[in-house]
Amino acid sequence: MSANSITTQRPGIPPIAGIGLGILAISTASILVRYAQASGASSLTIAALRLVIASVILLPIALVRSRAELATITMQEWLIALASGAFLGAHFATWITSLQYTSVTSSAVLVTFSPLFVAIGSALFLKERLSRLALGGILLAILGGIVISVGDASQSVVYASNPLLGNVLALIGAVSIAPHFLIGRRLRRKLSLLAYISVVYSAAALVLCVAVALTSSSFIGFDPDGYMYVVLLALLPQLVGHTSFNWSLGYLPAAYATIPAMAEPIGSTILAMALLSESMTILKLVGAVLTLAGIAIMMVGRTKTDTMSA
Repeated sequence: MSANSITTQRPGIPPIAGIGLGILAISTASILVRYAQASGASSLTIAALRLVIASVILLPIALVRSRAELATITMQEWLIALASGAFLGAHFATWITSLQYTSVTSSAVLVTFSPLFVAIGSALFLKERLSRLALGGILLAILGGIVISVGDASQSVVYASNPLLGNVLALIGAVSIAPHFLIGRRLRRKLSLLAYISVVYSAAALVLCVAVALTSSSFIGFDPDGYMYVVLLALLPQLVGHTSFNWSLGYLPAAYATIPAMAEPIGSTILAMALLSESMTILKLVGAVLTLAGIAIMMVGRTKTDTMSA
């Protein structure tokens, strides 16, 4: 989003407050997932229900407010939406599963690698140039990820059953969200935000429901509290969090898009330390700082490149 595309009309609520609300909402995601897993719900079930609930809420609204837009979607675009939703579903399935095996801090930081993979994918498939600054940021973030993995391996207090597996799953979650963003660009050019997320969330929900059936997972049988945590997961991080970001960025420069990526792991870590008694090692702290700094540098580098090529 360029400065020229920012909405000039002043909203009733300060846009930066919207970003703050969004950060608070998405920072609860890891904690709610952990609580739902503790209730006996499988990670795949949690991922599927999160998107099913979000879709059930969004679709009726979209059918009323965006019916004309939805009617213009072609069969090819429906297939694109299904592919985008499949990658989104893979993102949630792998990231949520990672929380079974590694710390909230490691999972939250490593999954924020997604902007790096979007940048790499854009360079490879969309022929968008990466500046030296962006490349430097990518390398710094990769170094941070390595330090985090070393920090998890040396953790003396056992709170995660298999940190290496969990960290790999978090990275797969970051990789899988990149195609979702890249192939979703075509639909986003045509559809409003409401129409777009309704279609893609529904596609992701469908894919995850099929995955639940194929893996013999179940939507029933876990503690009632688990359903409450999944509903909160759909309402807070999914709908309130991401909707707040998208609304706020309609009034703010593109540089503000880096704030959620930087702040979510910090918020998640604070909550994990307070509610889950997770500890923070020096190595993990250094790795997190390196990773987040690298992502920030990469995004600044990309913004400068986009501005020069505009």
